[in-house]
Amino acid sequence: MPLVHPDDRFTYADYLSWPEGERWEIVDGEAFAMTPAPSFGHQRVIGRIYYLLEAALHLGPCVPCVSPVDVVLAEDTVVQPDVVVVCDRSKIQPAGIRGAPDLVVEVLSPSTALRDRGTKRDLYERYGVREYLTVDPVARFTERYLLREDGTYGKPDLFGPEDSLRLASLAGLEIPL
Repeated sequence: MPLVHPDDRFTYADYLSWPEGERWEIVDGEAFAMTPAPSFGHQRVIGRIYYLLEAALHLGPCVPCVSPVDVVLAEDTVVQPDVVVVCDRSKIQPAGIRGAPDLVVEVLSPSTALRDRGTKRDLYERYGVREYLTVDPVARFTERYLLREDGTYGKPDLFGPEDSLRLASLAGLEIPL
């Protein structure tokens, strides 16, 4: 749910002044509460994805990170994706990540699925996230959006639980689903 009034526009500076221990995202100046905490199953899926990425990338230039981490896409847009990978280490700041990660993974839950597959998909496309994955742990499928030369994602590639996914943003790194 948005914070306070729909006419209020928030910035990263506002966000930094909010109480610790609360999780929020700001999309185009609108604040969204990130509570309650995700389910145990949701967190397990995030952990498995992070583990696979960390094991494969630990000696290279790309750095995976698991939520909560602030990804500042603009002064009025701060998100906390479930898993991100950043290959340009200059984007990694003490307080989080400034700029578009190379890979973003959102694990869907009933309360966030529409926003993850709509608003956040559009947001990641607009800010140039090279590869965006949505993972549906209940229906057991993954959607992959790849940023094309024209700056759009187009239709997603679909993968099932028996598939392996070759990540285009990470030099073809393959992870089993």
